[in-house]
Amino acid sequence: MPVKIRLRRVGAKKQPSYRVVVADSRAPRDGRFVEIIGFYNPLTNPETVSVKTDRARLWLQRGAQPTEAVERLLRKTGALPPRPLATETPSSSEALTESGAK
Repeated sequence: MPVKIRLRRVGAKKQPSYRVVVADSRAPRDGRFVEIIGFYNPLTNPETVSVKTDRARLWLQRGAQPTEAVERLLRKTGALPPRPLATETPSSSEALTESGAK
């Protein structure tokens, strides 16, 4: 079963808040899930984020793939290490000219 860590929308119309859930990737956004591991409220200032980092790490070790939004939240809460800074690499056009391809 392919598993994802993603956001599940809850809250009233025009008042979104989200639960961070572990779910089968084939399940609908607000459908069945395996476990709730946190919540996210983008409407507060600053936004409220709470994630059970131990449970998130466990699911990541088991192969669960976070969505882009959840990955950002996990990095913010410390469940994932910060992204390494991009090292300077030559662009693909530079690499082609150096190898002699035209």
